[in-house]
Amino acid sequence: MKALKTIRIILAAVMLLGITALLLDTTGVLRHWLGWMPKVQLLPAALALNFVVVLVILAVTFLVGRVYCSVVCPLGVMQDLFTWLHKIVFGKKHTFQYSKPANGLRYTVLVLFVLCMLLGMGSIATLIAPYGAFARIVTGIHGSGLALWVAIMTLAVVGAVSFLMGRIWCNSFCPVGSLLSLVSRYTLFGIRIDNDKCVGCRKCEHKCKAMCIDIDSKTVDMSRCVDCFNCLGECKAEAIKIGPKKSKELKGSKDLKDSSRRKFVAGTVAVGAAMAVQAQEQKMDGGLAALMDKQVPERKTPLKPFGARSLSNFSNRCVSCQLCVSQCPEKVLRPSTKLTSLMQPEMNYTDGYCRLACTRCSEVCPTGAILPVTKEEKAAISIGVAVVLKDNCIGCGTCARHCPSEAILMVDGKPAVNEARCIGCGACEYYCPARPVTAIYVEGREIHAEV
Repeated sequence: MKALKTIRIILAAVMLLGITALLLDTTGVLRHWLGWMPKVQLLPAALALNFVVVLVILAVTFLVGRVYCSVVCPLGVMQDLFTWLHKIVFGKKHTFQYSKPANGLRYTVLVLFVLCMLLGMGSIATLIAPYGAFARIVTGIHGSGLALWVAIMTLAVVGAVSFLMGRIWCNSFCPVGSLLSLVSRYTLFGIRIDNDKCVGCRKCEHKCKAMCIDIDSKTVDMSRCVDCFNCLGECKAEAIKIGPKKSKELKGSKDLKDSSRRKFVAGTVAVGAAMAVQAQEQKMDGGLAALMDKQVPERKTPLKPFGARSLSNFSNRCVSCQLCVSQCPEKVLRPSTKLTSLMQPEMNYTDGYCRLACTRCSEVCPTGAILPVTKEEKAAISIGVAVVLKDNCIGCGTCARHCPSEAILMVDGKPAVNEARCIGCGACEYYCPARPVTAIYVEGREIHAEV
């Protein structure tokens, strides 16, 4: 039985280290080998309409329980590290005790999560989504500004909760955990207690970080069990093991009555509907004279990456994992600070512009918020249109010289933009030397167009 725990730890470590390495990789090399890892996360797969992955996860959960939470989910594995850290700090293992399920809390959180997704407030909802939360921790800790503070707050809250109370975050606040709990409570094979062999020593209960083993009633709440297998091998009487559900268990426990079935149907339908709807500043001029920071007028429509197709498609599918941000070699993608799109990446041309030869963000996005595009396809997509502020223009022609699509011509000493050719790459905005306000900037398109 202990072999299962060892295998689980090895697989979980591989997934955790792999996703972490992918998020920290700035070379773009690891995406060729590890790019599949974010795509097997439940919420990204659902938003990408990858029904094969979603059905496999649900099927495995129905068969053997929430293996996903203990092996595949990086935030879940990270919580295990904090639980283990408790032993290091206090010099003894964490002793858990059974607690009643907080069904009211976890299903309220799930319903609110679904409502936010349906109402177009996905950027707020995904702050507690496990994959996105973990990715923001990894990418934000070595960042700055809002990204850093969001990372610190997420790490502090999740870390403290798991350090003190094990996997209670997964079973009370995580929307993915709550969704899977609706399936795992009916799992065919799971942790079972043999009443005839159990001597009531509570060793298994004290090892259960999900606090779902109740020795008094000799039951295991499979809706909360995360299949960590810590309990297996602890019982000298061999009273706890993995086995099929007994006939009397099929009726459900006192906490899992008909209301659970109604929640399962309602939750599944709602979530299905939600998924279906769904860094150095340029300060030197030629290395000779120091320049003041350049200001860019606020865009009425934010710029979204090539492959996003539209503002609504991006907003409904993005989980703010920052994977595209970490992979962007020009540091063009940055997390939004606006409440309506909090932490969702936007294009910013302060440090560089979006080069036509780079399609890295479209290759790594696990949710379909940025769909794959080739270099040739990218050159034929317009994500925005350059806007000229003639009063600020000094007539240098820099924007025209650097435009890769030849969409800017100088007319009477001022730039004129051919909107039919402009793709919104931002080269003109980046290279414009006008200060303090740039003389040309890119306004985003709500629906990306072909040129």
